[in-house]
Amino acid sequence: MMKGGALPKKEGKMRIRAFPTSVDEKYVENIWALLKNAIQEIQKKNNSGLSFEELYRNAYTMVLHKYGERLYTGLKEVVTQHLENKVREDVLHSLHNNFLQTLNQAWNDHTTSMTMIRDILMYMDRVYVQQNDVDNVYNLGLIIFRDQVVRYGCVRDHLRETLLGMVARERRGEVVDRMAIKNACQMLMRLGINNRLVYEEDFERPFLQQSAEFYRMESQKFLAENSASVYIKKVEARIAEESERAKHYLDESTESRIVEVVEDELIKVHMKTIVEMENSGVVHMLKNQKTDDLGCMYKLFSRVSDGLRTVCECVSQFLREQGRSMVAEEQESSTNAVNFVQNLLDLKERFDHFLHYSFNNDKLFKQMMVSDFEHFLNLNTKSPEYLSLFIDDKLKKGVKGMTEQEIEGILDKTMVLFRFLQEKDVFERYYKQHLAKRLLLNKSVSDDSEKNMISKLKTECGCQFTSKLEGMFKDITVSNTIMDEFKESASTAASLRGVDLSVRVLTTGFWPTQSATPKCSMPPAARDAFDTFRRFYLAKHSGRQLTLQPQLGSADLNAVFHGLKKEENGLEAAPSSTSSISNGNGSSTSGSVVSQRNSCTGNPRKHIIQVSTYQMCVLMLFNNRDRLTYEEIQNETDIPERDLVRALQSLAMGKAAQRVLLKQPRSKEIEPSHLFTVNDSFTSKLHRVKIQTVAAKGESEPERKETRNKVDEDRKHEIEAAIVRIMKARKRMAHNILVTEVTQQLRVRFLPSPMIIKKRIEGLIEREYLARTPEDRKVYTYVA
Repeated sequence: MMKGGALPKKEGKMRIRAFPTSVDEKYVENIWALLKNAIQEIQKKNNSGLSFEELYRNAYTMVLHKYGERLYTGLKEVVTQHLENKVREDVLHSLHNNFLQTLNQAWNDHTTSMTMIRDILMYMDRVYVQQNDVDNVYNLGLIIFRDQVVRYGCVRDHLRETLLGMVARERRGEVVDRMAIKNACQMLMRLGINNRLVYEEDFERPFLQQSAEFYRMESQKFLAENSASVYIKKVEARIAEESERAKHYLDESTESRIVEVVEDELIKVHMKTIVEMENSGVVHMLKNQKTDDLGCMYKLFSRVSDGLRTVCECVSQFLREQGRSMVAEEQESSTNAVNFVQNLLDLKERFDHFLHYSFNNDKLFKQMMVSDFEHFLNLNTKSPEYLSLFIDDKLKKGVKGMTEQEIEGILDKTMVLFRFLQEKDVFERYYKQHLAKRLLLNKSVSDDSEKNMISKLKTECGCQFTSKLEGMFKDITVSNTIMDEFKESASTAASLRGVDLSVRVLTTGFWPTQSATPKCSMPPAARDAFDTFRRFYLAKHSGRQLTLQPQLGSADLNAVFHGLKKEENGLEAAPSSTSSISNGNGSSTSGSVVSQRNSCTGNPRKHIIQVSTYQMCVLMLFNNRDRLTYEEIQNETDIPERDLVRALQSLAMGKAAQRVLLKQPRSKEIEPSHLFTVNDSFTSKLHRVKIQTVAAKGESEPERKETRNKVDEDRKHEIEAAIVRIMKARKRMAHNILVTEVTQQLRVRFLPSPMIIKKRIEGLIEREYLARTPEDRKVYTYVA
């Protein structure tokens, strides 16, 4: 027997009487009447007096004797009638009072009754339903409930508006019956049978449309009232709310759809507005180091298509503006090379910080930074020179407050900028010049640091790039051995006339020596000392040629300052001093000893003055003359004008503690008639005084032009060599493919333009290394 709304199976064996072999119409009507009554009693919840055995047997009989259609149609009519006359009326009466609770109760009662009816009509489900491809009993009940109750006129509209209204109220902060919404949504999902169509049409689509309108309005309010960072936080909160709401009482598949609506209305539509918000957008965050805010923006914008690209473009625009302003400032005010590179490193460090802590090391942002730094670093044609000057500054002795590990860290960062350089061959030329001065003037902080830097360049650009730099180190080692042999030579001491000479023999091609020896009239002592070495060296290495490079040399002068001389009338007159060379280091040194010619007051002050070879040549003139004009010094020494000006600026206009000469008039410019005298009142706490040469901010324009011409000449040969290598291997190639391969091979050193490559190809054709094919002039063949 059935009790409490269920049809439990009786324990033990079920005994069913034998079914009749044939039935008439009247018998079928009686059976149906019994079944109809049982269904109605189940719908009324009066199922306790029904017999499962009898009802199942009657349904079985009807189906067995081909009355399945009558049973199926009758079931449909009974269920429909009950839902129309009883259930729907109850629901309609509750439209404005406990609507959802009433509908939910009706739904639960209906599903319970359909479960019982399905059990009675189980045989019909297995036979008639399958044979005739119709809905099974339970699904039939769902369809009728959907059509007669849930989708009936105003019930459907009221259900939709009720659910949407409750969601809207919850968004405004009110408390609603979440379980009622959840039950209604589950009902709509089950009414779709095998799809979500009912749920989509009756709730989800209107829900998403309403949500889009709500957030469209809210976005305008948020943007008007909040900064970018606050706006982002509010959007994050809304997304979290909608996600939690969908998980709690909507269908799980709605979560992604409603979140997408929020993302579209609050983020995607306003991406440009958010990132460009004045005083709070991306630029503001970058300027004020708002790392966390940028991280929140990155996370939020990663949710929408093209979101990260929008942020990235804004960051890129700011970064390029910063870089271009640095380049413009350098060009307008001639920023010191070291400061220029340091500013770039600081900028790189800032954006690396953003990349790591705000942008999650995103590949898109990495590529953007590489592209931007490469862009503005190469806007400045002096960048290769400045980068080399920066490294030169860090590898020189006397860098205070920095350990070798700190220098190593700075050099590693510098190598990052080096990778952005397109003209690495220009950098190589300047680096060779600066390394040469460090090695020859013994200014390197350590050989290990120098070799470590060369190793970094070798790793980055290959052996060819550093072969000459490594050759320079080898020359220094060989030169030390030669000087040991020279000093051990018995005939050397007398010929040097007391000059302690040190010579570096440099291999042409390794070092940045000038093909035309710079003019410089050396003092006799220095010239004689060098001639002594020349004879010694050529005696051991016949057939070689030595060319003096005075621009790379240095000297130590023994100087005596006597104070102001006294005339017979007691008045003080011009100062006087004596100097002699005791030690030189570099390609050339010189010295002479002169006697004091005037009577002077004060105690003599002796110092060792460390100077360049050019400065030595200037100072030695004052052993024989009290005063000299610039024009006279130039005529006497024959030093190139730019080098002479720098030498005199260092001696007369440098730091106060290093001014061994006085200049009249005291102006910054040096003109032919300006007069120079010895500063005989010179004093220093140090016995050994180093005269710092006025630091050049870089090459002068004529020198830079000369360097560029040399680089261009070298490039011609490198391009032609690359063309020949490729054509020798491939034998036959089209023009565009050849240009691409040449560019690819040479980009590690520089980026040749297609026009220059074309000119070099034409040059090789003229010299019959290549030939054009008769059928296509844009195709070349290699001529063996």
